[in-house]
Amino acid sequence: MKKTKLALTAIVAFAAATLATGAVAHEGTNAHKHGHAGHHAGHVETTETHSSSFSHSSSNAKVDALESQLQAMQAEIRSLRAASGHHQVDPDTAKVQELDQWMNTVKSEGHSAKGAKDNMVFFRGGYGHNNDQRGGTLDPSSAAASNGALIGAIGDRDSWYFGAGFDFGINDNLFGMMQNTDVLAELMFDYKQLGERKLNGLSAGVTALALPGVSTALGGAGVNNQTATVNALTLAASPKIKFLKGSAFRPWLIPAGFEITVISPPSDAITVLNPGMMFGAGADYKIWKDIYAGADVRYHHSFDNVDGVNPDGITAGGYLGLGF
Repeated sequence: MKKTKLALTAIVAFAAATLATGAVAHEGTNAHKHGHAGHHAGHVETTETHSSSFSHSSSNAKVDALESQLQAMQAEIRSLRAASGHHQVDPDTAKVQELDQWMNTVKSEGHSAKGAKDNMVFFRGGYGHNNDQRGGTLDPSSAAASNGALIGAIGDRDSWYFGAGFDFGINDNLFGMMQNTDVLAELMFDYKQLGERKLNGLSAGVTALALPGVSTALGGAGVNNQTATVNALTLAASPKIKFLKGSAFRPWLIPAGFEITVISPPSDAITVLNPGMMFGAGADYKIWKDIYAGADVRYHHSFDNVDGVNPDGITAGGYLGLGF
């Protein structure tokens, strides 16, 4: 605005100076003409009339030219003013606009994060198979009556399982290494049942034997009527990497997780806990709103057997998840 005012002042001063110069020149011409009027009255009068007409016409032409230049300059000044007014932005207005944009961005990010439903609770079940026989508690049989040997270990290998777990969102870009890839923490427990065993205690042959100092038998076959359920409980905590964030279909994998297996019946040394690792892969699909259906395969590996009990094996099945 200051530059525009200075330009306008300069233009006005130039116009005033030009007009003043034209007026002085016009007065000098008239004075010169009156000084020579006594010598040649008739001829001078004619010449003066002609000169005045010419000078007047010349002054009008200069004024018209100056006026057109002034109008052109005024038009240019108006265009400069319009342009400067178009590009000039009030600093306060700019700050308000920037704040509004930031608030809109925060709101949109909040809604998208809320709608993403990175957390999930899921309920799962399926089939399990151990690499080795369950092993463990010795199984007395009638052969003990004849040769005194307790024979028959628990040999179940196939099982069914059910369980539940939670997924907690930690990061949504694999710590900056891959976009649209979630890092989750999974906490899960499974109940696995391998079977039931009738021969869970002393056999009929053993209980029929008379013990030293005891005049009667221990009850015969009646003491062997109960069954033992061969099962295991698994508690696991694992990192989970989930791909294709924002898509209805999302595959995932567990590179390695920690788990503890509780076995029942206990081992021959009455040990029940066995630490190990878990590896897994699977995928889920968003079937409606925040309801998901999925399937997974997991391999369970223990660091060592538990006094002869080896729970290593595989589980495969499906799950139903609820996002929150």
